[in-house]
Amino acid sequence: MNIGIFDSGIGGMSVLHQALATLPHENYIFYADTDHVPYGTKTKDQVISYVDEMIQFMLSHNCKAVVIACNTATSAAAFIMRQKYTIPIIGIEPAVKPAVEQSHGRRVMVVATPLTIREEKLKNLVDRVDNAHHVDLLPLPELVTFAEREEFNSPQVEAYLHKELSSYDLSTYGELVLGCTHFNYFKDSFRKIMPSQVQIIDGNRGTVNQLKRILESTDQLEQSEGKVRYFTSGREVVASEQLARMDRLHARLEEMSRIK
Repeated sequence: MNIGIFDSGIGGMSVLHQALATLPHENYIFYADTDHVPYGTKTKDQVISYVDEMIQFMLSHNCKAVVIACNTATSAAAFIMRQKYTIPIIGIEPAVKPAVEQSHGRRVMVVATPLTIREEKLKNLVDRVDNAHHVDLLPLPELVTFAEREEFNSPQVEAYLHKELSSYDLSTYGELVLGCTHFNYFKDSFRKIMPSQVQIIDGNRGTVNQLKRILESTDQLEQSEGKVRYFTSGREVVASEQLARMDRLHARLEEMSRIK
């Protein structure tokens, strides 16, 4: 059987990349909903509809578990989908709790999409763990657009980040939480801008570890070939140039994984 991983676009590749490292003997279906990217500027009802369609797709492709590799889709739809389907559905959320615990009294910056920041799920998470009111939320929607066209470390990206971060005293921060899976492609740009004491963290490892725990508890771990089939809004990726793009993205993510 397969593990299904989906996102609005290529951001979820960062979760797949982590899954391949943690669970290399599983087979995967990766689905990028490129027809509807970005999700962060859509309505909640639209996102719920897209997620429902993708889970049905995963069920039709023999998936034993589904990972919503998108913070926005998790915020908007995970609870509703778990009520509707019996298959394990693992979501991803910004790593706010570990960031606060590791911040040693410094401020914590959470960057995400506008919809993730508007949703009650993130607000409730921050309320639970941020007793000292040290967490700031900043939407960075244009990073999704940059990522989808593979523009990762251009002067335009750095100028955008400088502009959006210019009103914050970055010397007061200890943690930067990447609250959108697309943002993992930009760790080098964030590292250039943020002071050296700022740690950059995301929720990918925690999400994949939760997937592993669920599969272990239901005795569904496999020793398969570790194959990945890629789909864009239901269309399988088979052309050599498209598959080469997937290889480039994995190479970029491997490079970014070394940046802390």
